[in-house]
Amino acid sequence: MSFQPILPLDGYVGWRFLQRTLDRQQETHAASTQSQRDQAYFRANIAAVSNARELVADRRLLSVALTAFGLQDDLPNRAFVEKVLESSHRDDRSFVNRLSDKRYLKLNQAFGFGDSIVPRNQFEGFADALLSTYRDRSFEIAVGAQNDSMRLALALERDLADLAAQPSSEATRWYTILGTPSMRRVFETAFMLPGSFGTLDLERQVDILKTRTEKLTGSDEVAQFADPEAVETLIRRFFLGEQVQQINAAAVAGSGALTLLQQGQSSLRAMLGR
Repeated sequence: MSFQPILPLDGYVGWRFLQRTLDRQQETHAASTQSQRDQAYFRANIAAVSNARELVADRRLLSVALTAFGLQDDLPNRAFVEKVLESSHRDDRSFVNRLSDKRYLKLNQAFGFGDSIVPRNQFEGFADALLSTYRDRSFEIAVGAQNDSMRLALALERDLADLAAQPSSEATRWYTILGTPSMRRVFETAFMLPGSFGTLDLERQVDILKTRTEKLTGSDEVAQFADPEAVETLIRRFFLGEQVQQINAAAVAGSGALTLLQQGQSSLRAMLGR
């Protein structure tokens, strides 16, 4: 039987419960029979792969690799994934660099098929590093099957802290947030941004996120999220924003139901001649 996370509560209270039980639940998930089989197969076979075509030809290896970067839904899209992997990340005009979703760039860089004489999967320690990420991501997927908001919060804890520690400019960090679906969704929900937000110019989107973030935390820099307390502040606001969305949706649904009831009553009165 597949692993089933224990998530007895929703919202921020449920998130705090998951945090308290996280280590034990992750260990249980990683020890499941299917997870152990997938990891053993990857560890035994990944070094034999010499190019992108060989990787996408092996469904089990590709499944682990894509899952490690949150791209498991692309498993059927082998031609697309092969193109991503063969692309040069050093060329600003390359296919992978033109994709807005920066998870593909991370996948490309992890293997190095497009730029390295010897791909990185040939190096010692490659399997251990990728499988560590795979275990985290596959646990998040299991959590997301029950509660997608918890999955997003887990992903944010890892990805935002990693981004804050990178030696890149603040502008690059903000563009990475906008180009990473899970982080983007957390920020948009936390600040209750409308659906039209994504249609704005990228620079305008960054300005709005920076302004809202400074109001929340006192700083508009992504670097602040190297501090777990700053990440937790954003996560708490995310769950609050989601709760507000749910209340608004329920109010709209209730208003619609009331309108239909009133229309029905008017029709009934007309039929009765009242």
